[in-house]
Amino acid sequence: MTATVKELLNVIDGLPAGDQLALDRALGRRLEREWLAEARKAAREARKRKIGTAAIDRAIERRRYGK
Repeated sequence: MTATVKELLNVIDGLPAGDQLALDRALGRRLEREWLAEARKAAREARKRKIGTAAIDRAIERRRYGK
């Protein structure tokens, strides 16, 4: 962890609870937007490669459970 990150975390720890909550919500919204953008990108790539949902599900199952 860099010194900058540590400093930011210290500043966040010093914020009032309401500000910490607002920051947490804002970061959550940002993460959700980024996740959705990546999901759309992956879906476009899957369509382009003609990969269906069932094939994706099977690949995930193999990855998770070694089947």
